Amino acid sequence: MEKQKLIRLFDKQADRYDNQREDAQQTRWRRQLIGHAMGEVLELAVGAGANFPFYPPGIQLTAADFSGAMLERARQAAARYQINSTFICSDIEELIFPEHSFDTIVSTLSFCSYTRPLPVLEQLSRWCRPGGQILLMEHGISSNPALSLALRALNPLLYRIYGCHHTRDILGLVRESGLTINKVESHWQGMVHLIWASPKK
Repeated sequence: MEKQKLIRLFDKQADRYDNQREDAQQTRWRRQLIGHAMGEVLELAVGAGANFPFYPPGIQLTAADFSGAMLERARQAAARYQINSTFICSDIEELIFPEHSFDTIVSTLSFCSYTRPLPVLEQLSRWCRPGGQILLMEHGISSNPALSLALRALNPLLYRIYGCHHTRDILGLVRESGLTINKVESHWQGMVHLIWASPKK
């Protein structure tokens, strides 16, 4: 999908993201992951700020997204939760930061939408400080063969509607990027992965 069209698609979904109420399990996953954030934090594809209730006090957040409508909802959420935050409207695949800029890098449910997810993962090692952490909650292809087949068949339609791929091998991409995986939890027939990682050594 052409990038400007994808941005418009996410702009249109901003209200839905802002009003979305996740189930208790998804809330628990976010709390479990985001509660580990510390120091200077970069959140990729922040959306409407679904992670904001779970950040610990005292962090300094840089939040990026290519959707201006999403960022506006995120700014409102940051004020509501009193998060010290800076917002950047940019295509994540074109972001540039100096090496070792952040103590923590967070991405939740964003690697499904990038055209080239591997280079973005590789950038995380450069942006994260030595001894820092990379916290991911991402979805992709199922480990269940029948469900995997169904997702492959439906993926073109789902991408046109929601702007995200349902067939990414998330764990494979993270391993290929060279990130050091410290802990993984997989859920929902292997479709959702919580990953605690460190920069490439």
